[in-house]
Amino acid sequence: MNESSRNRPYQTPLLLSVMAIFVVSSGCQMLAGGQNIQGVRDFKAGQQIAAEGRFRTSIKTNPQNADAHYNLAVTLHRRGIQNKDQQTLAEAEEMYHRCIDLNGDHIECHRELTVLLAQTGRSDQSFKLLKNWAIRSPESPDARVELARLYEEFGDADTAEIHLHEALNRHSTHPRAHAALARLNERAGKLEAAAANYQQAYRQNRDPKIIDRLARLRNYSGARLASDGNDDSLSTASGGWIRRY
Repeated sequence: MNESSRNRPYQTPLLLSVMAIFVVSSGCQMLAGGQNIQGVRDFKAGQQIAAEGRFRTSIKTNPQNADAHYNLAVTLHRRGIQNKDQQTLAEAEEMYHRCIDLNGDHIECHRELTVLLAQTGRSDQSFKLLKNWAIRSPESPDARVELARLYEEFGDADTAEIHLHEALNRHSTHPRAHAALARLNERAGKLEAAAANYQQAYRQNRDPKIIDRLARLRNYSGARLASDGNDDSLSTASGGWIRRY
């Protein structure tokens, strides 16, 4: 990979990001959970300032709640991008780091922080963040899947594939790893291999979006896809979704 290409901000902001918000309704602090739930509702309703206040209250009530830190980070991240506010983005980055300090294997927090770093011209730090996660959690397949995602986004499919195989070596039925490897195989024209990976992903995670991929492969290649006893659903439930792993 060309090193300079890593430092370019994303052409499409939040390409990797789904800006998911977590609902945390359990735990030792019911007030914190309630504030977090209401904050999620506010966020989904587009009331970002109200959501921010709820998440801050949740953190004050339970400072060890990684998901509340993540939710606040996402809210600040979105507003910072929308308003091109560097101070808000800096606080979002701080909240992502606090989330990771509290939960070193928080998938979404690592993902969104890599996005923020890349959006602010620090793609090398995005790679460093995920590589350090993989070193810190050597048995984690999720760290390898996220690292593969990042390499794929920057056009290095070969390295992405290596990391996906490493993930599957740690968890042979990991659904996101199989779905990601299927995407790479599909793009490379390896349709039978892609179908096998999609089917394995579907066995572990009955996501209808995977069905659409299988249906598209059937339409494009005419290949016979091995049945796992659910072929009727695979052939009839195509809904037109596109999945990002």
